[in-house]
Amino acid sequence: MTLLPFPDAVHVRAPGKINVYLGVGDRHDDGYHALATVFQAVSLYEDVIARPSDDFSIVVKGAVDPASVPLDDRNLAMRAAKLLATATGHDGGVALELRKSVPVAGGMGGGSADAAAALLACDALWGTGLSSARLHELATRLGADVPFALHGGTAVGTGRGDQLNPALARGRFDWVLVTSDEGLSTPVIYQRLDEQRARGEALADDPPLSLDVPIPVLQALRAGDPHSLAACMHNDLESPALEERPVLEEIIREGLGAGALSGIVSGSGPTVAFLCDTPESARYVQDQLEAQGREALHVHGPVSGARILSA
Repeated sequence: MTLLPFPDAVHVRAPGKINVYLGVGDRHDDGYHALATVFQAVSLYEDVIARPSDDFSIVVKGAVDPASVPLDDRNLAMRAAKLLATATGHDGGVALELRKSVPVAGGMGGGSADAAAALLACDALWGTGLSSARLHELATRLGADVPFALHGGTAVGTGRGDQLNPALARGRFDWVLVTSDEGLSTPVIYQRLDEQRARGEALADDPPLSLDVPIPVLQALRAGDPHSLAACMHNDLESPALEERPVLEEIIREGLGAGALSGIVSGSGPTVAFLCDTPESARYVQDQLEAQGREALHVHGPVSGARILSA
C-alpha cells in the first residue's frame, strides 16, 4: 500500500522484547560493552500516534505514571523524530502521542519500541519515504534495541546488540512477565556488572566471553522447543540486577514453584520473564503469581516488529 504524504495522523505499533540470551563482554574504553544476545519480540506493545505540528512535542498515555517518562530530548521517541528530520531535511515538527504498555525502565525495550515506532510514523507522516535499510541505520544511532524493535521476530544481536541477524524460531513461545512499579537504570546495572567482575564475583558461572550465542539456544528456537530453550536461557545482567533488587530472586523462585520451565531477568531488569510449556500452563503460572500479589502478564512471541496500523 502506498501512503499519501502528510496524512492527518499515523498510528504505529511496536513490540517490547525479551532477551532470551544475553552475554556481555568487558567494558571498552568508549564505555560500551560488546554483546551477544537473542531478542524475541513479544505481544506487549507501544503505540505511537504522530500528528503534524510546527514543533516537537510528546504526550504520554497508558498504564504507566506519565511523570516517569521524560518529554524532552531524553525521550528516545523525541530523539528519533528529530534525527529523522535532520537526516531528511524536513523543516517541520511532529506531535507524538505515546500509548505505553511496556514497563518503563523494565528491561523490555519500551523506550526503544517508542523510538522505532516514531521513526516509522514520522517517515510516513512527512512522506520522506526512507528505505528499510536507511531506517535501520538511523535506528542504530539511537540504541542497541531500536533496530530490533523495527524488525521484530527473533534475532541474534552482536556488536552493541544492533548488528542483527534473523534467527529461525518455529512455533509459539509462551511467557509470563512479572513487572515492577519501580524501574532499574540500565547504566547502573552495567556498572554493577563491571564491579562484580572486578571483584571476581561474576565470572565463574558466566559463559566464555567470546560473545557467541551458544548453539543450543539457536537449536531450541529452531525446534520450537520450550523445554530445550528453558535449559539454556542466560543473562549476564541478572546477577547485578539481583544484587540491586534482591526481591527479584524471590519472584523467580515463586514462578518456578508455580510451574514455569525457567525464569530470567529480562535485559537489565527488573521485569522477570518466565518461559512456560503451553498457553494453558502460562495462564496457570500467571494466576498463581497474581495470587501471591505479583503483577503478572501472559504474552507470547515471536511477533512482528513496528508496523503502521493506520494513516
